[in-house]
Amino acid sequence: MGHLGPKELYQKLGDTIDALGTRVPRNETLNNILKELYTPEEAAVVSSMPYGLASLGRISDITGLEPVRLQKILEALAQKGLVIDIWANDEYQYMPSPMVIGIFEFTMMRTRGQLNYRKWAGMFNEYLTGEFFDKNFGDGQVISLMRSIPHEGSIEESEYTAILDYEKAASIIRDHETFSIGICSCRHKKKHAGSRECDMPLNTCSTFGYAADYWIRNKLAKKVSRTEMLENIARSRELGLAFCGENVKDNVTFICHCCKCCCVALSGISKYGYANAVVTSNYIAGAHEDKCTGCGKCATACPIDAIEMRPTQKPSSKRRMDPVIDSSFCIGCGVCAVKCPKGAIKLTHRKSRVLHPENVFEKVILGNLERGTLQNQIFDNPESVTQKFMRGFVGGFLRLPVVKQNLMSDKLRSRFLEVMKKGVALQGRGWVLKI
Repeated sequence: MGHLGPKELYQKLGDTIDALGTRVPRNETLNNILKELYTPEEAAVVSSMPYGLASLGRISDITGLEPVRLQKILEALAQKGLVIDIWANDEYQYMPSPMVIGIFEFTMMRTRGQLNYRKWAGMFNEYLTGEFFDKNFGDGQVISLMRSIPHEGSIEESEYTAILDYEKAASIIRDHETFSIGICSCRHKKKHAGSRECDMPLNTCSTFGYAADYWIRNKLAKKVSRTEMLENIARSRELGLAFCGENVKDNVTFICHCCKCCCVALSGISKYGYANAVVTSNYIAGAHEDKCTGCGKCATACPIDAIEMRPTQKPSSKRRMDPVIDSSFCIGCGVCAVKCPKGAIKLTHRKSRVLHPENVFEKVILGNLERGTLQNQIFDNPESVTQKFMRGFVGGFLRLPVVKQNLMSDKLRSRFLEVMKKGVALQGRGWVLKI
């Protein structure tokens, strides 16, 4: 690792975090967050790490740090949620945490060490605003980290048999053996920033499988049973919280239980107008006029304010108000249906299927392609001069609008992903495809 002054060191760390799957606006608030959370030694290590998962040995070779010392630094970073460690390929693999889902969430979920929640909450509250969403969705990006999972019982009965397992919270839980529940980082942030409006429970955030293992080992969440997890899901349904899960079909590893007043991701839609901040389910809300009384409970419950009550345009109707659903923003979560006392609003299939990546590999590849950082997954050694040149060359090509548009198109997307998979396998990293 090179020797940099404090200012240059944290600038380099910011460059590394911006080069991951979630882009970060560069401003003084970001600098303050990084200086608060990372020691100079930790900043130097993270800014020299590969952008993707890498073994201790490979990181040692790149950074020049002796493995025993390096492992202690990486373990301390993992306990703070600033590095993600996953058991894969018969050893721990490490990668820098992105801003979300990563630095923000894990910092506000920490349960050990020096916990300055109030200061952290203030900084994140200031940082995760419109500029952050514009950086990640301002060019029409459609790949988000999260997707809406519809509440069971909210879907029109005639269409319920068509709902797929990856669209059911209960089926996602059934497919895993390890579970954890932690503090909702968004409500926790609002609480300590002094701007929380609701009384929803803090302990709701749910993880499964290898993600739960990471959270449990690093004391970011508490291990629970499958029964406790199902009870957690049932409670959130009754409370009218929206389920936002990992935006993949296979091996979903987390579900957030989101309220309209605190959730950072949902605010990207309702407050800042970026409809893809949370990808919609394959369903959309619709009202049955013969059952609707115009009570407005659906509009109140909607977590993104996509339902507006307007004076009825039907003189013969007994209702004074009608719910009007904004189809361009509805995420198909089903909270409105759960809260409707008359069963007058239900979810029905959208006219066209929504793009949900098959697995984490596809989510990473497509998300990085959209945000201009895919070259960092291909040439992932930030300390290599040769790879720096290749990142610049390939990155410039991939950022061309016509290239990006074609690779994301229905015609070429599958072929492009297959080529990327073969490339990973040829590098001897086929295990990445199984995560």
